[in-house]
Amino acid sequence: MTENIKIRKAEGKWTVRAGGAVLGESLQALEVLEGKNSPVIYFPQGDIAMAFLDESETVTTCPYRGEAKHYSINTKSTVIEDAGWSYGSPVEELDALKGHLAFYGDKVTVART
Repeated sequence: MTENIKIRKAEGKWTVRAGGAVLGESLQALEVLEGKNSPVIYFPQGDIAMAFLDESETVTTCPYRGEAKHYSINTKSTVIEDAGWSYGSPVEELDALKGHLAFYGDKVTVART
C-alpha cells in the first residue's frame, strides 16, 4: 500500500508563513512524494512555533498513512482553521512522519528559502 509513497530529506531550508509571520523554518524537513501528486513538505514539530497552533477536533484517516490530527493557527488577526496536520502514529512503513507537521498550501505559505 505504501510503495507509492516516497519520503526523503527535503533539500535546503524550508519556511512556513501564516498571516504574514514566520511560523517555522527547517533544514530537516521531509519531502513526501506520492504518485503524480505535488510533493508535500513535512516540518519537524521542534522547528515550528507550536504555541501558535491549537489541535482542532478534525481527525482524518488515510489508509496509507494512518490517522491525522489537524491544527488551527492563531495569527494576530484571525484563526486559520485546520491549516495543518500530523500523523501521531503513522503506519509502520512511514514512521519517519511521526513528529512532523504538514500544511495546506491554500491556507499558509510553504517555500524553500
